[in-house]
Amino acid sequence: MTQLYIKNCYLITMNDEREVYENGSILIEDNIIKAVGNVDESMVNTDAEVYDAQGKIVMPGLVNTHVHLSQQLGRGLADDVTLLTWLRDRIWPYESSFDYEDSLISSIACCIELIKSGVTTFLESGGQYVDAMVEAVEKTGIRACLAKSVMDNGIGLPKAWDKTCEEELNTQIELFEKYNNTCDERVKIWFGLRTIFNNSDELIVKTKQLADKYNTGIHMHIAEIADEIDFAKTRKGFGTVEHLNELGVLGPNLLAVHTVWLTNRELDLFRLNNVKVSHNPAAAMKVVLGFASIPEMLHKGIPVSIGTDGAPSNNRMDMMRDMYLTSLIHKGRTLNPEVLYAEQILEMATLNGAKCALMDDVIGSLEVGKKADMIILNGNDIHSLPMHNPIGNIVYSMTSQNVESTICNGKWLMKEREIVVLDEAELLEKVKLQAEKIREKAGIKLESKFKFVK
Repeated sequence: MTQLYIKNCYLITMNDEREVYENGSILIEDNIIKAVGNVDESMVNTDAEVYDAQGKIVMPGLVNTHVHLSQQLGRGLADDVTLLTWLRDRIWPYESSFDYEDSLISSIACCIELIKSGVTTFLESGGQYVDAMVEAVEKTGIRACLAKSVMDNGIGLPKAWDKTCEEELNTQIELFEKYNNTCDERVKIWFGLRTIFNNSDELIVKTKQLADKYNTGIHMHIAEIADEIDFAKTRKGFGTVEHLNELGVLGPNLLAVHTVWLTNRELDLFRLNNVKVSHNPAAAMKVVLGFASIPEMLHKGIPVSIGTDGAPSNNRMDMMRDMYLTSLIHKGRTLNPEVLYAEQILEMATLNGAKCALMDDVIGSLEVGKKADMIILNGNDIHSLPMHNPIGNIVYSMTSQNVESTICNGKWLMKEREIVVLDEAELLEKVKLQAEKIREKAGIKLESKFKFVK
C-alpha cells in the first residue's frame, strides 16, 4: 500500500455541493482517494509521499471526449480545406498507409500531449490499430475508452478499409474480449461507428445491440455537416438523429460527437433518450462545421462534454484551450455574456466528461472512493495573475502551460512539467522521423500560397 498526500492547495472537488477548499488537502492510497478537504493527518502513513502544493490549484483531471490517436502525426496535413476534401484526399490516404509502428508512435505522442494539457481520461473515436492504442495507453499511464473506426460502405474509402458489416462486428467483439479492463482497468473498449456516410443501417443496429449486450458505449460522429443531413434524408426522409431514432439507436450509451446540425425536435430526442454529447469547438470552427446549440442542450439537461478532435482538424490537442473557446463562441453566437459561465465549463470538462465516458461513478470529481485522477495547476505567472477569481482564471486566463502536474490512477504521469512515464526527448525525434515517412508513403503533397526559395 502506497500513499500520496497533497497538502496546502486550493482544492476544487467538483462534488455534488461543488465544494472548494481554499487551503485543502487530499490523501491518495494506491489508486483511490482516501480523504479530501481537511484531511486528518493521523491517516497519513509515515512512509507516505508528501507534496506541498502551496499556492497551487488541485482539481479533477480533464476528460477529453473526442480524440483521434492515429491522426497525431498528421498535424498540418489538412489545413484550410473543406471537410470532405480533408477526409477523402488527406486523412484517409494518410491513415490507410499506417502500420502498427506508425499507429503506436502516433498514439503515444497524442497521449503525451493530452497529459501535458491536463487530460487524465480520453475517448478515442476510432483508428485501425486498437492494439497499438492499448500499448500506448499502457506505456503512458493515462485512462481511455478506445474504439475501432468502423465502416462498411461509403464513397472514397481506401481499399484497405473495404470491410463487410459482419467483419467489422466480429473484429469489435474480439477487441472487447481481449482488451476491455486491461492496463490496470484503465482501458475500456467501446464500439465505434464512423458516420452515417460510412455505416449501413444493419451495422448501426447491430452495433447498438452489441454495445447493450457488452454494457459499453458507442462513439459516433453525428450531424457534423449540412451535407450529412441531406444524405441521411435520402435513406428514409429523416435527418441523421431522427434516422437513428427510427433505428432504435438513441440511448444513454451513445456519445454523439459534433452535433452541429440539429433541429429542436432532435434536441428533445437527445434529452428523452439521455444521449451524451461531445462538443469540439476548435475543430467545428477550423473545418467550418458550424456552431452547435450547446447552451440550449445544457438547459435541457443533456450531458455535454468537451473534446479536441484530432490534430489535423484542431492542430492543438489542448483541453485548456478548448475550454476557453467553448466559453467564448457561445457568448458571441447568442450575444449573451451569461449564456455559459466558467463553472459550467469546468463541469463540462470534468463531471460531464465522466458521464459521457460512462464512468461518473469513478472519475470526474475528487471524492472519497473515486479513482485518483487529478491535475495540479500553477497560476504564478504574468498571464494568470492576479487571482481574484481562480475558477474564472482557469477557464479564461490559464493555458496548458499552467498544468504543472498530472496524476492518473494514483500515479504521477507528469510532475512539475516533466513527463515521468517515458523519455520525451526521444519521443520527439521519433515523431519527426515517422511523420515524414508516413507523408511520403501516403503520397500527400502540400501547396503553399507563399514562394519558397531553396
